[in-house]
Amino acid sequence: MDRTSGQKSAAHYLYPPLDPFDQRMMEVGDGHRIYVEQCGKPDGIPVIVLHGGPGGGCSPSMRRYFDPSVYRIILFDQRGCGRSRPHASVEANTTWHLVADIERIRAAMAVDRWIVFGGSWGATLGLIYAETHPEAVRHLVLRGVFLMTRAELDWFYGGGAGRFWPEIWSRFTGPIPVAEHDDLIAAYHRRLFSGDIPTEIRHARAWASWENALASIENEGPGGEGPAEYARAFARLENHYFSNAGFLDEDGQILRDIGRLGDVPGTIVQGRYDMICPPVSAHRLHEAWPKSRLVMVPKAGHALSEPGISRALVRCMDDLRLS
Repeated sequence: MDRTSGQKSAAHYLYPPLDPFDQRMMEVGDGHRIYVEQCGKPDGIPVIVLHGGPGGGCSPSMRRYFDPSVYRIILFDQRGCGRSRPHASVEANTTWHLVADIERIRAAMAVDRWIVFGGSWGATLGLIYAETHPEAVRHLVLRGVFLMTRAELDWFYGGGAGRFWPEIWSRFTGPIPVAEHDDLIAAYHRRLFSGDIPTEIRHARAWASWENALASIENEGPGGEGPAEYARAFARLENHYFSNAGFLDEDGQILRDIGRLGDVPGTIVQGRYDMICPPVSAHRLHEAWPKSRLVMVPKAGHALSEPGISRALVRCMDDLRLS
């Protein structure tokens, strides 16, 4: 059956669940150990999956976008989150540490060139990695593009998205005194790194809830509270990276350096109604990157699990196995 034909549930577009054939903790220095797994075909086309956040961690559902009879699927939890340790740590945790970790994984897995697959922050990291190591990338598959610019942060944490979701925005800004509303990233930073665990968890849940509530076009508001451990790692790492502008040299660096991709091709899958990473970033990236193809998905938001997003990504990976 064609999994991309007219089904209503996103699950119909995905490959059946599969278990890893290799799981390990990898020492990457600076006191960090990262969780890495492989599944699918051991000698298949290698693809590295970059999760979002920063701080989101990988999940079994991320394995399901790839034909396991074709692809060798490699996933890992970035520093400080998921099963990597130390948990929620921001020490020696920057974009450039993560780029180096990806190269360590490639060397350890004896991969020459691979497909890089990432969404949201994973798209950001994938672009930066590819601009740093274009010789290692055979194709970039990006979803929900985030270019790590001041304008994007201002949109999401400065009230832009809040104009569409005022009641949810009020929940996000509520824990912060009005006098600090001019810089909510900094205000949350003071509380997420206060050293008082209950305070950190309370504000971490508020931070995570704001993003989660806007992830899907079908969302109708905040859901239940997630696990405290996950929320704390997610919020601390995300805030740490955003407070430091992604550790980039200048605003707009990704587009500045897009020429480094040279002949690296890419596919961009973007939800038309993405409230977290608005489509303008995907459009600008596509215009600046001659070797890219933009798939704008109607009636879709930000989440990887959106039916239209899932369908487009599976179709992309099925097409690439034939290329």
